[in-house]
Amino acid sequence: MGKNGQSKWDGFSLKPRREMPEGLWIACPGCQHMLYKSGVEKNLNVCPECDHHFRVGAETRIKYLVDEDSFAEVLGDLTSVDPLGFKFRGTTYKQRLKEDEKKAGCKEAMRIGKGFIKGRGIILAVMDPNFLMGSMGSVVGEKFSIAAETATEEKLPLVAICSSGGARMHEGVVSLGQMAKTSAALARLDESGGLFIAVLTDPTTGGVTASFAMLGDCTIAEPGALIGFAGPRTIAETIKVELPAGFQTAEFMLEHGFVDMIVHRKDLRSEIARLIDYCQK
Repeated sequence: MGKNGQSKWDGFSLKPRREMPEGLWIACPGCQHMLYKSGVEKNLNVCPECDHHFRVGAETRIKYLVDEDSFAEVLGDLTSVDPLGFKFRGTTYKQRLKEDEKKAGCKEAMRIGKGFIKGRGIILAVMDPNFLMGSMGSVVGEKFSIAAETATEEKLPLVAICSSGGARMHEGVVSLGQMAKTSAALARLDESGGLFIAVLTDPTTGGVTASFAMLGDCTIAEPGALIGFAGPRTIAETIKVELPAGFQTAEFMLEHGFVDMIVHRKDLRSEIARLIDYCQK
């Protein structure tokens, strides 16, 4: 008891504290720091502590990359069909398409269109990792091929933001056929003297890596991005060899000549504009 007979606990409430609202904080996979989500978003979805580049959807990526209100999308309503009647773990391919459309806010794993980067006209193809892990099916292959053909016809640079889990198993050989289709479209762009800039973000794997993602005249990677064909665990179990530290990271790929440069997200607009000017496109 204190003076005047008051307890030192007087004025303290025994009511439970109000719950912290969900979604205010986000854990960084790189440094494990708990970060204000709003602060991370203002920093282009890059961790201010360790520079870990968070995965972002196509809409956010377009906002970060092109000049304001300059992106004019085409074929935004193109959707996939279910040629195999595919079912997996209690759900169908059609159901999964509908679910991921709601989650990603787009009808497929790639958005294409025309835009400007610091006043330079481009054809842009952006993959969305939130839609079936950015996997490449018939629609993604068709969209990318049309983007490459448009770049060829209009003599504009083609910029592709790659983020993919590979070819889409739900479409079987139809999906695998897109590897040849997209590569052929890029060959025609190259023959015409066009410029293709590939930006590899986390993750870029499978059939996308084995086709258009690695065919850039200039190949840029974001810091720390996972880049490869098969996953490191699959490779290790197959060849029975311990893999080197940092295997399949952007930094490892740069050291071994698989990418041309690593560019921080905040510098990407300037670097792409510089490359376009340097190549006089």
